[in-house]
Amino acid sequence: MEEFTPEMTVEAAMAHHPKARWVFAAYQLQGCSQCAASGDETLAEVAEGYGIALEKLVGDLNSLLTA
Repeated sequence: MEEFTPEMTVEAAMAHHPKARWVFAAYQLQGCSQCAASGDETLAEVAEGYGIALEKLVGDLNSLLTA
């Protein structure tokens, strides 16, 4: 399976692995229409908007691929 990347949208990340939603939930990112984690934003945009370390977010998502 291809790795998660900063350019990947939230929607694509959610479709990429069934447990990606748990990583977003751990960061309190629900992907709702009222917050910055809307489906068409990239992981980089979400990390910037929420003040999250991009490398950590992408790393946590990619850890799903090795589990």
